[in-house]
Amino acid sequence: MFGRIKPLDAILATAEKKSLHRSLGAFQLTMLGVGAVIGTGIFVLTAEAAQKAGPGMMLSFVIAGFVCAVAALCYAEMAAMVPVSGSAYTYSYAVMGELIAWMVGWALILEYAVSAGAVSVGWSGYFIGWLNSSFGIQVPLALVRGPFDGGAINIPGMLVALLVTLLLVKGTKESATFNAVLVAVKITALTAFVILTLPVIKSGQFTPFAPLGFAGISGAAASIFFAYVGFDAVSTAAEETTNPQRNMPIGLLGSLAICTVFYMLVAAGVIGTVGAQPVFGAGGEVLSPGTTALSAACTSIHEAAVVCSKEALAWTLKQVGHPFIGWLVGAAAIIALPSVILMMMFGQTRIFFVMSRDGLLPEFFSRLHPRYHTPHVITLLTGVFVSLFAAFFPVGLLADVSNSGTLFAFAAVSIAVMVLRRTDPSRYRPFRTPAVVLTAPLAILGCIYLFLSLSGVTIALFFGWAIVGLVVYYAYSRGRSHVGRGLVEVHEADADAPPLPVPPIPGA
Repeated sequence: MFGRIKPLDAILATAEKKSLHRSLGAFQLTMLGVGAVIGTGIFVLTAEAAQKAGPGMMLSFVIAGFVCAVAALCYAEMAAMVPVSGSAYTYSYAVMGELIAWMVGWALILEYAVSAGAVSVGWSGYFIGWLNSSFGIQVPLALVRGPFDGGAINIPGMLVALLVTLLLVKGTKESATFNAVLVAVKITALTAFVILTLPVIKSGQFTPFAPLGFAGISGAAASIFFAYVGFDAVSTAAEETTNPQRNMPIGLLGSLAICTVFYMLVAAGVIGTVGAQPVFGAGGEVLSPGTTALSAACTSIHEAAVVCSKEALAWTLKQVGHPFIGWLVGAAAIIALPSVILMMMFGQTRIFFVMSRDGLLPEFFSRLHPRYHTPHVITLLTGVFVSLFAAFFPVGLLADVSNSGTLFAFAAVSIAVMVLRRTDPSRYRPFRTPAVVLTAPLAILGCIYLFLSLSGVTIALFFGWAIVGLVVYYAYSRGRSHVGRGLVEVHEADADAPPLPVPPIPGA
């Protein structure tokens, strides 16, 4: 079960084909992390968090940020030691064997493909709001929301996912300059939001602080974890960092601290101006985000609550007398979010590509297009599924399912760090996780805590997905595995590709 291990020396031989120049300092790493993290989650999930935790969502940001911090320190050691493609899947293969690696790779499908669907749904909400405020166009809810969310099909979300798929097949990659502009657009929009809302905060809006108790805060933290995805971009730059033992913790913890404070200021701006109390049912029952019951309750109050909005930040600014700035924030989200969809889907195809090359998935998954030289088969297949996710499921459910896969993968990496410290203590580590006997267990326990704070439906979906994965592994992958058949290749091309995401830009 755990015996099929892909030799770490063979994986490292790939990385040694090319040595990257060490030039990144602590400041550059911190800015890289801020740019990678701030993105979809804060634009889209604020309303979801408010429905689960009310004003207590401010504490939820702190909890999610802390779990990310300890997980990132473990992730950084593996990323620095094994700087090749495949992310957590490759690390697990080298340390804990093929079955665990397969399950991690299977879980990463949830992280990337499902999160791309979540971002597509989030983009749709801002796009429809922008159409309404700019041109007075009212699109029927049946065409812009899935069946779980009071509609029939989310056509804009589906179309943006398909458009990004076609761009990926053609091989379009964003330049570093263009990504830097997108990061600046997002941060400028959020800064404007904070500047305009904080001066008009009313302290009474923060009471009651936790209307659904600490369980609600925990549930919101599990959802808000999505807003931090992308922090591992800092970890992937370990091989290009000067004095990584000093600068990596500064970059990781510094970027997460800045993002957490930023997120809390944005949350305070929402709560203190328009309020963030949950919407309850007619009988006082708690309503879950992304359900027809909540949609009906929102309709009865004419969408007059932030938890009902699909463009929470733009809606808040309009309510406090800044409709034009709200329009600009919506435009910023519309411009910036498609790049996040692209990076998520790019990451998904890379995971599939590596698993296919290891023999665990059919070989045609790793075939390249004769003209564009991209893995077009798996890109198109991924795009179809992402568009279906976007068409029929609400953003909160997709984000939570994505988080379940991410949390599993990060817990596996944290375990791998401890295992490798015992089984191969003398191996060179450019970066060593500080106080690993404390940091790694905290990361594992934090991931478990957030996982168990997800909804029962999400947890059931994750385990259902895991069971399907085990069936596929024993029915197909185990018998065709290259490692199982004694074939271990060294892929020179991987030396040019740091672990996912590639390149490390706007995060979730």
